[in-house]
Amino acid sequence: MVGKRSGATEPFNRDKIVNGVRRACQGRPVTEDQLAILAQRVEDAIRSRGLGEVPSHEVGLAILGPLRALDEVAYLRFASVYRGFESLDDFEAEISALRATRDEKWRSAMAELERERGGGRAGGAGDVEETGDGGRAAAWQAAGRNGA
Repeated sequence: MVGKRSGATEPFNRDKIVNGVRRACQGRPVTEDQLAILAQRVEDAIRSRGLGEVPSHEVGLAILGPLRALDEVAYLRFASVYRGFESLDDFEAEISALRATRDEKWRSAMAELERERGGGRAGGAGDVEETGDGGRAAAWQAAGRNGA
């Protein structure tokens, strides 16, 4: 059961998750299968808490993480409504947080590539050394960035 702000309760409904996230994903390269997987992850997270009733606020929080990983623009759309953004400062703060997370993933991916290079692996087809970009393309891809 989901406890609403009004005090009412209703059964958990995965379709409500999909419909809400679908609106945030409108015009984005997100498939129905990806929406279904996201909704399943949210449901699993909620059910794993083992509570008979979960506040609707917690359902929203459970959506934010998987949506952020799926599509940053859709995440910003959803978060702006869910968290009640009231100014450009709210958007700027959230974008800064997204960039910081993405940059940390990029640094971690680069460090992993450097460890692999130093590990004595023999070069072969597809290794980062053969991309001509010092491994940046693979690191960007691993960090979820587009392009090289």
